[in-house]
Amino acid sequence: MGTPAAVVWDPALLGYDLGGDHPFNPLRLELTIALATQLGVLDGVELLRPEHAPDSEIERVHDAEYIAAVKQAPMVGWDVGHGLGTADNPVFSDMHEATSLVVGASLLAAQKIASGATNRAINIAGGLHHAMRDRAAGFCVYNDCAVAISWLLDNGAERVAYVDVDVHHGDGTQAAFYDDPRVLTISLHQSPMTLFPGTGRVTELGGPNAQGTSVNIPLPPFTRDPAWQRAFHAVVPSLLKEFRPDVLVTQCGVDTHEEDPLAELYLSVDGHRETYRMLRSLADQYAGGKWLSMGGGGYQLLRVVPRSWTHLMATVLDRDIDPSTALPYQWVNDVLRRAPNATLPRTMGDGMDPGHEPWDGSNTEPVDAVIRDVRHAVFPLHGLDPDDPRD
Repeated sequence: MGTPAAVVWDPALLGYDLGGDHPFNPLRLELTIALATQLGVLDGVELLRPEHAPDSEIERVHDAEYIAAVKQAPMVGWDVGHGLGTADNPVFSDMHEATSLVVGASLLAAQKIASGATNRAINIAGGLHHAMRDRAAGFCVYNDCAVAISWLLDNGAERVAYVDVDVHHGDGTQAAFYDDPRVLTISLHQSPMTLFPGTGRVTELGGPNAQGTSVNIPLPPFTRDPAWQRAFHAVVPSLLKEFRPDVLVTQCGVDTHEEDPLAELYLSVDGHRETYRMLRSLADQYAGGKWLSMGGGGYQLLRVVPRSWTHLMATVLDRDIDPSTALPYQWVNDVLRRAPNATLPRTMGDGMDPGHEPWDGSNTEPVDAVIRDVRHAVFPLHGLDPDDPRD
């Protein structure tokens, strides 16, 4: 791979804190960096410090009026509109500063790839995929994913593919590029009939100028690793091969885990690790090795997020960790000091086999109906045969 991957991190990113007992707790980031450090994943890696994104960059995907509202919200109090001041998106002090730093982190990651300094970059604090042009939504104030993609398009990339594996539909990022044929957005998520934000149906295919560039794979609740992987492999590689992006951008929320308190997909840490390895392989095969990765959702703060995102960083850095690796004694002790009643896993995996039976055109598994619907809706728009498993 040559140059090591760029890892963007600064403890100041912990300032994106929605407060109180809000599920979007920056502790998950702090524990991830600590775990990755103690396992040696970050040995010799210079952590790049982001700067606040200027308004001119945030305005790539957000209205100036909305940015002004975010800045004023902590002074104005509750009645600020734009989705701010709700239970999901409470106003907090220095909200603009904190969230513009997240955007700055994803921009820095994008810049490192575009400049040729590295092929891969990661910002685990990013992935705020629900934020819309003029409003906050789903714990997200500014959409760093969309800002980074827009910047890449203006700085050498002719086509960008975005793959979102968060349990929630990547609605804000889809909306930002819904009629832009240069951006392929693919989201695998729990069915919108059963989960926020209620979008991400198979029929959302893109605007008139970009039919087929919005791809949604809505999975039934209680989907486990083998079925999730079956759907991923039946749809994503073929589309990336056909689209040939210059950069692969991924949102790697880990709220798909069986233990996540906010959703009902039943994946494992082993399944997450397998997905990251697949995304790396797809970036190498179809995007010239260029891979920009971000975090996202994930609300099992102690048992799931630190392990899964340590695997993500390890995968980006080509320092893959065996799932049977024991959790470091010091890390476990630090967590138990903060949460004395926590029951922690012993290893970096859940002991699950994420292997899957490839889709062969049959309709034998519950997930096959979803696979068939997605392929029939999308594949003909890319010149692919929906019924041929080779496509």
